Amino acid sequence: MSSSNPQEIIRLPEPRYDGSVSVEHALLTRRSVRNYKNEPLTLAEISQLTWAAQGITTSGGYRTAPSAGALYPLELYVVVGNVTDLPAGIYKYLCRDHALRRTVAGDKRSELSRAALGQGSIARAPAVLLFCAVYPRIAGKYGDRGIQYTFMEIGHAAQNVCLQAIALDLGTVVIGAFRDNEVKLIADLPADEEPTYFIPVGR
Repeated sequence: MSSSNPQEIIRLPEPRYDGSVSVEHALLTRRSVRNYKNEPLTLAEISQLTWAAQGITTSGGYRTAPSAGALYPLELYVVVGNVTDLPAGIYKYLCRDHALRRTVAGDKRSELSRAALGQGSIARAPAVLLFCAVYPRIAGKYGDRGIQYTFMEIGHAAQNVCLQAIALDLGTVVIGAFRDNEVKLIADLPADEEPTYFIPVGR
């Protein structure tokens, strides 16, 4: 699949809704994994991971992770370095279309690793999920409490990713230590989006 146009919409394969790994087994075997094989992920795996994080599950627009007031203050990006049929770059996940739109061209993993205090798992992983928060989206209703609700929601979504990764026989680690302004510049984030969490994923 080609993506020479940075604004091209890349439709992801339909996610699977019935896997062979139980929730109990995924909970039992989930561990932080920081080293990955030099092997690509597939578009089907990216599809499953993004859906687990923020996928739509009902015609009413509800998602895989609960959100206070169903306001959904999270935005999700995929930092791609080694994914089959997907050029390196940073892609925004469009949950309503289950699709990706490239926002930044080129492999940015090493730069983001440096912004994350040199954590090598970001540079080594074939793909990294980046969660961002749009606080005004929820603070308008809940005020300062909405910020706390956002942090809760990020935890829900991140755990979904970690458990889904186990079901795919992949490793993950969650990273919250980084210099926010550097990440915003490297990822060319909109002014109202604040980076909150990295999740490197690999074999």
